[in-house]
Amino acid sequence: MKSLRVFLKTYSSSRFISFILIVSSCLIVYIFVSLFIFQTSTLNPSSHVSVHTPTTLEHIVFGIASNVQSWPSSKQLISLWWKPQQMRGCVFLDSLPDEDAHADNKTVPICLSEDTSRFRYTYRNGLRSAIRVARVVLETVLLNHSDVRWFVFGDGDTIFVPENLAKTLSKYDHNLWYYIGTNSEIYEQNRMFGFNMAFGGGGFAISCPLAKVLAKVFDSCIERYPHLYGSDSRVYYCLAELGVGMTREPGFHQFDVRGDAFGLLASHPVEPLVSLHHTNAINPIFPNMKTFDALEHFFKATYADPERILQQTVCYDRWFSWTISVSWGYAVQVFGNHIFLGDVLPVQETFMPWKSEPLLAGVFTFNTRNIQDDPCRRPTIFYFDGVDSSRNGLVTTYKKEYVNCSQDGPRKLEMIRVFSQKLDLSIQQLKAPRRQCCNILPSSASSSAGILEIGIRECKADELIYIHQ
Repeated sequence: MKSLRVFLKTYSSSRFISFILIVSSCLIVYIFVSLFIFQTSTLNPSSHVSVHTPTTLEHIVFGIASNVQSWPSSKQLISLWWKPQQMRGCVFLDSLPDEDAHADNKTVPICLSEDTSRFRYTYRNGLRSAIRVARVVLETVLLNHSDVRWFVFGDGDTIFVPENLAKTLSKYDHNLWYYIGTNSEIYEQNRMFGFNMAFGGGGFAISCPLAKVLAKVFDSCIERYPHLYGSDSRVYYCLAELGVGMTREPGFHQFDVRGDAFGLLASHPVEPLVSLHHTNAINPIFPNMKTFDALEHFFKATYADPERILQQTVCYDRWFSWTISVSWGYAVQVFGNHIFLGDVLPVQETFMPWKSEPLLAGVFTFNTRNIQDDPCRRPTIFYFDGVDSSRNGLVTTYKKEYVNCSQDGPRKLEMIRVFSQKLDLSIQQLKAPRRQCCNILPSSASSSAGILEIGIRECKADELIYIHQ
């Protein structure tokens, strides 16, 4: 009996020692794995990138600068894109509109700008309201909204495409310091005010942590710059003092042009359209319409497929040797001959620069091509007429504009139908955008009736857009 007790005691001690050894081994393995992960993460900074849900409109706060004189027209333009159930922010005015006009505003809230008379403004023949407009940045941050990732700023005549704005900002880590926008289309404007400045009319975005730091130092900063002309210059200079430069996004548009903006609209970059500006300074974007009516018509397509709006797709008709350029939701151009893709993409110079006096006023920041003097050598243009949805996607129709040319070819066509799926790009696709492809659909019966049908689709992995002989 005694020997049995000794045996059991020895056995229990052995089990306890084994248990201790196993626990110690696990602890040592855990420590080594933890050290390995720590060293790997230290050597690989990309592992620190925060994972977060995509940015939505609820994460954005808008600060829009206008004045009481232009408020009636600003309110009309803002109504095209403002979504009161999803958006936060203010339109900042220099004084409140009369009670009736204010009561009629059922969308964007109105805020009264603070007095700026204590700040100096010395730019000769400039507008000291630039100080009030610049401080919209500070006053928007001071609205103290919660769960904010981005502050977005624009003018009363800035037109945003909200879904594209949110998706574009989703490409960036909002926890870092970002100042996102674009400069002018005009070289001279950039030379005067800064190639690295985000022009305010095109809109710009500032990430929340950067905006909060900027707000703390903004008033003391702008005291140093009474000699600057505009509001966006003051924002740019103060951000430069913080060491932050502009991140350019081609979807923002300052639109420093006058006249017919067809060339710009029909040759949009592959990035989604984020904003337009100066629409009251250009011709109505659709013929035989007033400016606002044309914009309302444009937004019919924008509401249907915001990511695809203005996206340019080019395909070729081998039978008729036509080159067809689709600017979705806006216009289709049919050239009566084969044109290389690289010759189709440059912006057609249908417009005039914002200013005509300086020598470099007509020098643009992108490639352009001249309009053909002979109307018969110009493409036949079909403007957006309507959009319908079906089980297979969206169908947009485009009707021919009158052309003063008696030659046949594309001018025999009366209407073009374009079939497409609603575009929903991933963040990876937004970071590395690619133009889509299109095909002339086999619709000989429709062609005899003056109708051409086109299908837009994703290009295959190694597909080239070129003239197939």
